[in-house]
Amino acid sequence: MENPIVVQIFRGGVLESFHRGSICVVNSQDEIVFQLGNPQQICYPRSALKLVQALPLVDLGGIEHFGFSDEEIAVMCGSHNAEEKHIQAVESIFRKIGLSTDYLACGAQYPTHKASHENLIKLGEKPKQIHNNCSGKHAGMLALCKLLNFPVEDYLHPNHPIQKLIVEYIAEFYQYPASKMVCALDGCSAPIYSIPVYNQAIAFKNLVEPSKFSVSKQKACKRLIEIVGSNPFMIAGSNRYCTEMMNISAPKVIGKTGAEGVFCMSFVEQKFGVCIKIDDGKMLPQYQVAQGLLEASGLFSKEELAPIHSYAEKEIRNFNKLVCGETRVNTELFKPFSKLF
Repeated sequence: MENPIVVQIFRGGVLESFHRGSICVVNSQDEIVFQLGNPQQICYPRSALKLVQALPLVDLGGIEHFGFSDEEIAVMCGSHNAEEKHIQAVESIFRKIGLSTDYLACGAQYPTHKASHENLIKLGEKPKQIHNNCSGKHAGMLALCKLLNFPVEDYLHPNHPIQKLIVEYIAEFYQYPASKMVCALDGCSAPIYSIPVYNQAIAFKNLVEPSKFSVSKQKACKRLIEIVGSNPFMIAGSNRYCTEMMNISAPKVIGKTGAEGVFCMSFVEQKFGVCIKIDDGKMLPQYQVAQGLLEASGLFSKEELAPIHSYAEKEIRNFNKLVCGETRVNTELFKPFSKLF
């Protein structure tokens, strides 16, 4: 099955290029209520997995044990810009768990935030592992080690006790057997698992409709979703779609990006889970499709969504700042989705 064209790029009125992708929306009964393309397409959730990776720490009492703030839990779920507020939150996590940031094993990365990146260069400093966009996730994993009295060494090895525990939660919330998952290395060297688009949508439904799970996990999901929705800045940062979207859409809609064209969403009141996968792995089209779904839902007025409408439809300008084309999501495809609301 060839996935449909979901984003188009025009120049001079001519279709110059396009992006194909798969979109799957499931309801509280795990039924597909809207789809484009192949929902059984296998891909890696990448950073969209972070909410479930953080769930064991919340479920097993990590917030209370260490006294974590909401911002600290949110940055564990985020792909942060390494802006000052993000770095402070990650440093605070390490102080509370009694470890040095030297234990991070995510690899050094320049801040995603341009000004923070440039500031390091001006100071003549090299990026550190704490600047990695995944350092919050890794801090959460190390916190889980400390909570359960597991060794902090080799915490990223797939056979480490916390990774075995995390994959149990992944298999449960994605409703996909661990035996079918291919374990690979994510960009930050943490284990990542191959999962169909359909099951990735199910996971984001389960986070907002966890009634099939234990009471403890239900409470953990409710708290995690509330924290993420209340702290959009910690999930990404300045000039990032996750943050800009949830500044407007939360607590009604929660969204989290993943690399290689993955974006997952929870429509909280409707108990819908969504997974978007762009075939060529480009990042912008996933945001364009997410914005298209958000606008098609009718949950927000045109005026409310105006600050982020450019993600759905945007002029392309050349180096002389002249308009030379436009990129836009194929909204015609989303009309059946609109009827669900």
